Amino acid sequence: MPERVSVREVGLRDGLQIEAPVPTEAKLRLLEAVVATGVPRVELTSFVSARAVPALADAERVAAAALERFDDVLFSALVASRTGVDRALAAGLTDVEYVVSASDTHSRANVGRGTEESVALTAELAETVHAAGGRLEAVIAIAWDCPFEGPTPPERVLGIAEAVVAAGADALCLADTIGTTTPLRLVELVRATREHAPGLDVGIHLHDTRGMGAANALAAVTAGVTSLDASVGGLGGCPFAPGASGNVATEELVYLLDGIGVATGLDLRAVLHAAGVARDAVGHELTSSLLKADGGAA
Repeated sequence: MPERVSVREVGLRDGLQIEAPVPTEAKLRLLEAVVATGVPRVELTSFVSARAVPALADAERVAAAALERFDDVLFSALVASRTGVDRALAAGLTDVEYVVSASDTHSRANVGRGTEESVALTAELAETVHAAGGRLEAVIAIAWDCPFEGPTPPERVLGIAEAVVAAGADALCLADTIGTTTPLRLVELVRATREHAPGLDVGIHLHDTRGMGAANALAAVTAGVTSLDASVGGLGGCPFAPGASGNVATEELVYLLDGIGVATGLDLRAVLHAAGVARDAVGHELTSSLLKADGGAA
């Protein structure tokens, strides 16, 4: 088990993308609360079509404000195309996550093209990001199950992993997009992915749709994973994957890791406060059991 895990807060992107648009200033108040937790990495937004994801139409404004106000956090953005990469770099974000779906049906629903086409684009995007001095992380969505096609064959994920690494991806992240995996399946795929991409960081992005978020996080950490995504309050979900609900809650992840002696550098009280700010920003209760138990007064 690692002594330390690096948490990436994804509440401002994955957390808000399925919500009614939150005003930019409210997002920045949430960002301030998130940064105060001590989290080292924050996924700020996604540079995608405002028509497809209206909740993230203010991506440039959020990025500009974040880079102006904070200099001790690694900010990143999710992209799905060359246009998205160009917008992210122009906004000053050089840590870029490129999503590739392991399911053709989900890929077409999510980005309007098949998996092979998305994989083929990786080399161009990696070259562009590297020329700007940045880092490209390939996020393999629907890594375990697809809402349209059912279980994702592991060999399909491994083939994508090999291809994007060969094309220049600097890191990998396996995403349980609809929250269906279980600890054994998670560990098996993590281990196989490491064998196919030796020496590369393999992170995990978990959803808590079926209440397995904490169990899967624990399994990942015991398997040596040192990079985990989480979202304050358990915000989140994919607008193009029916049934996808919120991410594993950051406060519940920190509570778990604190309890087994794995350091995160995050202050649990501050995370609970940020979860309360998130709840107020979206205007409804969130799924986090720890937030409900604590109150998370913002």
